[in-house]
Parts: sequence; C-alpha cells; structure tokens
Amino acid sequence: MLLSHTIRSFSPLPLLGAFLIAFVSLISPLAILSPASAGPLISEGYSSNDSLAVSTIVSLRENSSDEVTAATNENAENLLGVVVSANSSSISITSSIVSQIQVATSGTMDVLVSNINGDIARGDFITASPIAGVGMKATDNARIIGVAQGSLQRPTAQTIKNGDGTEREVNIGQVPVLVNVSSFFKQPERTIIPVAIQNLANSFAGREVSPLPIILSAGIFIVSLIVVAVIVYSMIRNGIISVGRNPLSQSAVYRNIIQMSGLVLAILAAAFVAIYLVLTRL
Repeated sequence: MLLSHTIRSFSPLPLLGAFLIAFVSLISPLAILSPASAGPLISEGYSSNDSLAVSTIVSLRENSSDEVTAATNENAENLLGVVVSANSSSISITSSIVSQIQVATSGTMDVLVSNINGDIARGDFITASPIAGVGMKATDNARIIGVAQGSLQRPTAQTIKNGDGTEREVNIGQVPVLVNVSSFFKQPERTIIPVAIQNLANSFAGREVSPLPIILSAGIFIVSLIVVAVIVYSMIRNGIISVGRNPLSQSAVYRNIIQMSGLVLAILAAAFVAIYLVLTRL
C-alpha cells in the first residue's frame, strides 16, 4: 500500500523544472559569447565614377540616390556605408545599374581608418576624415559610419598636409566596425561648475574659463556681498537709532547714508574688477 501510494503521488513537474533550469544554465554562457548582436552583412549595388577599393567609406553624391563617392569630412552628412565584395555579403541587393559597387549599410566589416584624431580603440565612433574614403575617430558632433570593434590593424605610415600647408605623418589601416550610420553628439565634460555659471563666466571673460578662477571669483563675490550687507544693515540701524534719539539729526543721518552708499559702490566696483582680473588672467 505504501509503495502504490508513493507511485500515485509522484509528479514529473519538479523533475522537468530541474531539467529546464540545468539546460538554460548550460546554454546561457554560449548565448552571451555568441556574436549574434552583429547581425547579417547587408549590401546594395550603387554606381560610381570613382575607383573605390573594398573597405572604403562612401557617401551618396550630392543630389543623387544611386551614385556614391569616397567619403570625406566635407560630404560626411551624406554618409552611406562601406564598400564590400559582392560575395562577402549575407544579403546582396542588386539593381539595373550596369557597373555596380556593393556598399554595406549594416553588419560588421573591416573599414579603412586613420589616427588623424587619435588612436582608435574598441567602442570609438568612426566618422569620415580629410582623407577620401578613410575614417577617423569622432571627437566632435558628426555623422558616423559606426562603432569600432577593435584597434588599428596593419597600419602603414602616410604623409598628409594640414589645413595650414604643413605636413604630418599619420597611420592608415583597417579596423572592424559595426556599421550603422547615425549621428554622434559629444557629451559635455562634467565639472563641479553649473552650466549656467560656466556660460556666464565665459561671456564675462570672453573665453573658456577653467573651474578654479570661477571658484575664486565666486568667493570674492560672496565676501563682497557679505561686507555690503553688513554695511547697509549698520547704516539703516544707526540711522533709525539716531533719528529716534534726536529728530533734529536727520541731516547728519542723510549725509552719513550718502557717504556709506559711496563706500558700498566702491566695494562692489572693486569686487567686479577683481573678478574680471581673476577670470581673464588665471
């Protein structure tokens, strides 16, 4: 009777639950390590009058929807994608264009980049550079081609000219990039100075002011306000007491108020001059 009661009361649900928990525990690390987030490599055919190599960053030509050209910082607003070989795409979209260049607009691929804006590391945003078809790290608001998934590979040195005509040597190579054209907005640096006060100090000084002069100026301003408040309070209090004791002393009280008001204005003027010197000189 005891054995039969045990068999009848047995339920497979706890065993099934334990099996599912074990199965999920085994496959979870594999799911985390898998590169599924990269997505398929999707490309589309475009025409071009330029000779564009694989891994070149391209932009749509102005006033065109099917012709591409090598991307630079001058046409970065029209960034489109990266040139790839037709057989490297997971999904390839063709059109009626006779001579087609396959441009990938989604997926992870090697992209030509340079260190014009500094060394590139994983997580950096890539935008167009002054070198046609070659990207660089985005350090300011710009259209970007995607996010770097590694550092510069197989770099080669090349000499370029800066805007002022001087020459500069940069490294050009390839970086795996998760392509997704979007806009990059530079995040403002976090400081202890509120934005409104920082902007006020910049306007007052006519330049970008560091936090230390702003703190010193705030100290001068607060001390001067305290001194002025004490003087005004004493002036009003003494005037009321003097008039209360001797109503005929009003002329002397008025004269004292005028003198103290001049002192207050002198203190405020000196404080503003000190603040200006601190903001502009330090």
